[in-house]
Amino acid sequence: MKLFTKNLLYAVLVFAVISALFSLLRAPAETIEEVALSKLATQVNEGMVKEITVEGSDLHVVLNDEKKESAKKESEASLTESLKNYGVDAEKLRTVNITVKEPSGALFWLGAILPFLLPFVLIGVLIWFMFRQAQKGSLQAFSFSKTKARMAGKGEHVTFADVAGLKEAKEELHEIIDFLKNPKKFIDIGAKIPRGVLLMGPPGTGKTLLARAVAGEAEVPFFHISGSEFVEMFVGVGASRVRDTFATAKQNAPSILFIDELDAIGRHRGAGLGGGHDEREQTLNQILVEMDGFERETNVIVMAATNRPDILDPALLRPGRFDRRVVLDEPDINDREQILKIHALTKPLAEDVNLRQVAERTPGFSGADLANIMNEGAILAARRNKTIVSQGELLESIEKVLLGPERKSHILSSKEKEITAYHEAGHALVAAMLPGTDPVHKISIISRGRAGGYTLKLPMEDRHLHTRTEFLNDLSVMLAGYAAEQEVFHELTTGASNDLQKVTELARRLVTQFGMSEKLGPMTFGHQEELVFLGKEIHESRNYSEAVAFEIDKEIRQHIHDAHLVAQNVIKTNRRKLDEIAKRLIEKETIEKDEFAALMKE
Repeated sequence: MKLFTKNLLYAVLVFAVISALFSLLRAPAETIEEVALSKLATQVNEGMVKEITVEGSDLHVVLNDEKKESAKKESEASLTESLKNYGVDAEKLRTVNITVKEPSGALFWLGAILPFLLPFVLIGVLIWFMFRQAQKGSLQAFSFSKTKARMAGKGEHVTFADVAGLKEAKEELHEIIDFLKNPKKFIDIGAKIPRGVLLMGPPGTGKTLLARAVAGEAEVPFFHISGSEFVEMFVGVGASRVRDTFATAKQNAPSILFIDELDAIGRHRGAGLGGGHDEREQTLNQILVEMDGFERETNVIVMAATNRPDILDPALLRPGRFDRRVVLDEPDINDREQILKIHALTKPLAEDVNLRQVAERTPGFSGADLANIMNEGAILAARRNKTIVSQGELLESIEKVLLGPERKSHILSSKEKEITAYHEAGHALVAAMLPGTDPVHKISIISRGRAGGYTLKLPMEDRHLHTRTEFLNDLSVMLAGYAAEQEVFHELTTGASNDLQKVTELARRLVTQFGMSEKLGPMTFGHQEELVFLGKEIHESRNYSEAVAFEIDKEIRQHIHDAHLVAQNVIKTNRRKLDEIAKRLIEKETIEKDEFAALMKE
């Protein structure tokens, strides 16, 4: 329907153009009065006519005052005979300049044939458009099942020097690079070359970048395609594209074929209503067959990336397919500093920029998050009409990424500002007084995102293990704002709602997942099972009795109660210090790490 409408519009446009040209050819340039032959004879006798041009039976008359007229004569008689029949004086007629022109044959035939020929021309043009579109459709039908894999261009050359951190992952992948460069030494000793390498890690940790770096180090063609590009609404297309993709990679061997987001087609089979005829499952089956079909001498490595390895089909992970699994972790502080330096190469930085301090403030950030911080810092500097990026913009961009942009339109009343200041001062004071808590880097009562204020606490070093004491102190710090409002205003507000959610969640995990309850002992409660129906979902079932559930709730309540008492005790004991911090916040709205440390020492 869309194609027909398009062709019809083209036909109407052509018809309009031809009609306009024909009208220009036939229509006179200016309006000319047509007079009778008798009146023309009278004008000749009165000496008013200057020139007459004869063109067939048409007469073009120019009067002495340059006015133009037209008339017609008998086609059988000449102009002179016709005028004499109307009584024109021969002497008067001699004063008129008479010119005879033969009519244009081309114009005559054009005017005679065009009205009949034009419909056939329009129909022919319409048929031509229809055949051309049909030919395009047939070509698309033939190319529909072709691969959509794209080969990285020369401008996309990446090496390990462009990838900071990931030391263990690079060491694991050096073997793949060695095979692509020198496959003979592996084959001669009888070693089987790995068919596939699966890169696993959280989003933004550099899986795609690392795959490009492997191809750059090995200096081989790099084909990349997303898992979702295999699957179409037509059955069999995905399997055909898989065959064509692997055939293309083999033709360019040695090469690397990279499949991003493998979980789009690599999920557990049998998860849909279509059974074994599901299009996604057929595509997965074809990938399994193609990876088994690699000849021993074929120098093609299949690399894939996913952040959900738990839902992949077991057949993909068996030896001979994706048997090499490389885990990419979030970068530590040294790796974060190196990543920031790489992203800072294209940005003019001020002399006061300390990327180590930025790395200290970004624990748990992935490589993509760090790139976003550098980009946000450059955007902030450009918005302020600066030519270089300073440390202030980079530190502000961290808070923007964590909490959102400043809500300058969210103006607090004096009472709300005081309550928020005491709330955040409570968090900071308890965090500074309890052992094992993370140091306070910044306190602010400027609204960001959905937070009315915030206390930024960051660890001194990256930690992978946490103690029970640390968790209990964290519970007290989370409840400190709630306790400060109670102590100072003898009233509660909705500002602590998010803190209470986090406290309850952490206390439940202490009891049910970490086995840190002295009463219930080293046990976990609740069983997570995977259900495969219309896709994969996680379902948590209770594997304990109602009596145990009552004890769990009681332990959670006890942990929260004890943490609340600790927070209340610290705030009551250090009430003067709490007032100092709150007043400084009301006055300046923001307290940085060094200023807060000095305030606590006074």
